[in-house]
Amino acid sequence: MRRVEHVMGFPVSLRVDDPDVPDGPADAVFAWLREVDRRFSPFREDSEVSRYGRGELPAAALSADLAEVLALGEEFRRATGGAFDVRLPGRGLDPCAVVKGWSVQRAAELLTGAGLRRFCLNAGGDVAVSGGPWRVGVRHPGHAGRLCAVLEVSDGGVATSARYERGDHILDGRTGRPATGLDSLTVVAPTLTEADAVATAAFALGEEGVAWAAAREGCEVFAVLPGGRVLRTPGVPVAA
Repeated sequence: MRRVEHVMGFPVSLRVDDPDVPDGPADAVFAWLREVDRRFSPFREDSEVSRYGRGELPAAALSADLAEVLALGEEFRRATGGAFDVRLPGRGLDPCAVVKGWSVQRAAELLTGAGLRRFCLNAGGDVAVSGGPWRVGVRHPGHAGRLCAVLEVSDGGVATSARYERGDHILDGRTGRPATGLDSLTVVAPTLTEADAVATAAFALGEEGVAWAAAREGCEVFAVLPGGRVLRTPGVPVAA
């Protein structure tokens, strides 16, 4: 079964290779992601995130989901000494760097909870897979039509933070300036929640973020620096 929808501002594709796949689990996945967009988008005036950011909701009134997302944001803020922060000057509260991986991981868990074992859920290039091996391409940061690596992943998450799609959009929370020390950084981790947040946090740290990400349990890192130099951990699952 294959299905693609445009949710949260990017295409989300689902491929399930189990036999006899019912429609229900896929419907639940896309319904959940649309709900996440309504509740957590900082670009929607009526979202829970926007209302909380404007001070219209007390902390005690937050949903358990948003409280979890904010706790993850605070965890990574502390771990990076402030380089990663969901509250940046001029942007207000913007937890998108946590929400994307967290919500897609939840969607993957809906599939596993429905008994599905072999699937690939791709959300704008960040991927949660199960029952592989699955091959995941890492885009060359300097050439849109080329890959600089192909990873082979059976279970877990793969996320990339880079400058090539949206320019210098990731800020170093310590300075408020764009993070430009890396061209791209890809993280493979047991969950997409971890992979996505670690990739963004490490990118915000710059070149020092490669070692920081590599030191996190279960994380493998593939980074491209300006000029084309590649840094990678020994366990990066590059396909033969």
